[in-house]
Amino acid sequence: MNLSILFSAPYRKIAKDGLWTHNAVLTQNLALCPLLAVTGTATNGLGMGLTTMAVMMASNGIVSLSRHLIPPEIRIPIFVLLIAALVTLVDLVLNAWLHELHKVLGLFIPLIVTNCVILGRAEAFASKQAVLPSVWDGLMMGAGFTLAMVVLGALREISSAGTLFANASVLLGESFRFLELTVIPEYKGFLLMALPPGGFIMLGFMIAGKRLLERRAVKQPAPRIEGLQTADQHA
Repeated sequence: MNLSILFSAPYRKIAKDGLWTHNAVLTQNLALCPLLAVTGTATNGLGMGLTTMAVMMASNGIVSLSRHLIPPEIRIPIFVLLIAALVTLVDLVLNAWLHELHKVLGLFIPLIVTNCVILGRAEAFASKQAVLPSVWDGLMMGAGFTLAMVVLGALREISSAGTLFANASVLLGESFRFLELTVIPEYKGFLLMALPPGGFIMLGFMIAGKRLLERRAVKQPAPRIEGLQTADQHA
């Protein structure tokens, strides 16, 4: 497979849409239940985000492969059953190999089935596109969701405990120990940020920040080419 196709304009647009333009959290405000429930730390956000991304990639790929075999009249129930089967498989894998993370995420792993982002991408994109762009869309949408969860978890963790990626080696494995940092030594913490209201507050700041950046990008004047500017002055 020629991987250079991933740098073509259509694939770059898919990546931009998933990571920024149509970010599931910051733009569409979807999947807020797991977002606010498990992002008390950046570690939890990373674990939940990667789990969701794996399900999204697999579901997009399978839906794309079978799109010509599924009757349109019953496509939504079939998509839901497919996503439920994938979530069950991921749940068993986490329970077997990342048991501590599985205990932390708990009920929110099975609830990935109800994540409307996954079903929405299967219906709106994967059911109409080839396998490679569908898997790429799942990867980018999942990466955008993961990025939002990690950033929100990091902001809440730093403001509530002064740490970053606490217990990463316990929840994700020893290879993630390098992520564990103490950002503010001897910090007594701000309990509100560890609670759901703190999640809502911090999410509001993130959404406002994204919209501010987009507004500034629109207002920014286009750069002038020096040669053309000189020619205009002589004219």
